[in-house]
Amino acid sequence: MTFSEHTLVALNIALCLQLFGMVFALIIDPYIGKRNKSIMIISAVLVLTLVVQQQAETYFYNNAMTFPRTVASVYGYCIRPVIICMFMQLFGRIRWPWILIGINAVIYSTAFFSDIAFTYGADQSFVRGPLGFSCHFVSAVMLIIFVYLTIKHYRSNTNKVSVFPIIIAVLIAFGSFSDVFFMTHYIIDTATVVTVSSCLFYYIWLHLRFVSEHESDLKAEQRIKIMMSQIQPHFLFNTLTTIQSLCTSDPELAADTVQKFGVYLRRNIDSLNTDMLISFKKELEYTKVYSDIEQIRFPNIRLDYDIQDKDFELPALTVQPMVENAIRHGVRIREEGFVSVTTRQIDGWHEIVIKDNGKGFDVDAALNADKTHIGLRNVRERIEQICGGTFTAKSVIGEGSEIIIRIPA
Repeated sequence: MTFSEHTLVALNIALCLQLFGMVFALIIDPYIGKRNKSIMIISAVLVLTLVVQQQAETYFYNNAMTFPRTVASVYGYCIRPVIICMFMQLFGRIRWPWILIGINAVIYSTAFFSDIAFTYGADQSFVRGPLGFSCHFVSAVMLIIFVYLTIKHYRSNTNKVSVFPIIIAVLIAFGSFSDVFFMTHYIIDTATVVTVSSCLFYYIWLHLRFVSEHESDLKAEQRIKIMMSQIQPHFLFNTLTTIQSLCTSDPELAADTVQKFGVYLRRNIDSLNTDMLISFKKELEYTKVYSDIEQIRFPNIRLDYDIQDKDFELPALTVQPMVENAIRHGVRIREEGFVSVTTRQIDGWHEIVIKDNGKGFDVDAALNADKTHIGLRNVRERIEQICGGTFTAKSVIGEGSEIIIRIPA
């Protein structure tokens, strides 16, 4: 076996291993859906047939077998646009490219009885006909649409992973250009090698894209958990019971409480649909709605507000959960319980301080707990991650607690 034959064998093995490895990874990948898996596996199989086609064409060329070589060439020209079309199907069921693929196949099928696409001379030389660039034209159109779909689909995604499909399109275009203008007859052309690599790159992009979407789903699930931790069943039951009692003793207060309770529920449900920061004024408004409801049930609680700074934004459900913690886990047991909310701007920070004279708690245990102190850890994480703020909790058992939230000015 000559050096070039060794090189050919090694190259073919490398290409096939890439494809087999990709298919195996696709099969076990938990992030990619069934339809997308099927599309990528079909694409890998088609690319594998291109590798086989390339070797068959080389064999027929070396043995001056014109008709079988024509069959192999026609297959190669027909199948390349199909692979690009399969990539496009990942954006949805796009049917119009199949019309171009059908026209392309008809043009190259004429090679069996005409030279309008291509033919082989007596010396096995390749002679391109007037329609010999049909495959390249169709592929170019589909690549342009492919890039357009990528940009349109992910224009709002700032993740650098989104450039993968564009890189793939550039690579395929480069491979085709190289084969047309710089190569005569090689044992395997650049376009085939690039197409194999493109399949692998596209799988990597798919995987990373769906991992990102999975992380978004987890964030949505976290928001649901935050809301569910806010709307505790006993709070709903107790509030409804209070309203029922007020209906006979104080109808006006009952109606006002129903209105506030509706605002409270709507506020928590709205928080599920946004990752955006909200104004402190809005957060304070909803905090007061909650505290007003609780003060009806617990008249021994006093809420004080000293708002010196209010023109800034912060993550939703930030102050309200801290006030709720203070009431539920602290001051309700006091004969005269109080919770104070103070804001001020100091040293380039918007500072919010929530203090109470409750029973206190173990800060480390509360920050590591999943259920107690209503999302204390969630509030801290969102303050730090969403707006680059700080969250400090201080507490003395039997004396009270203090939460200090700082938002960059």
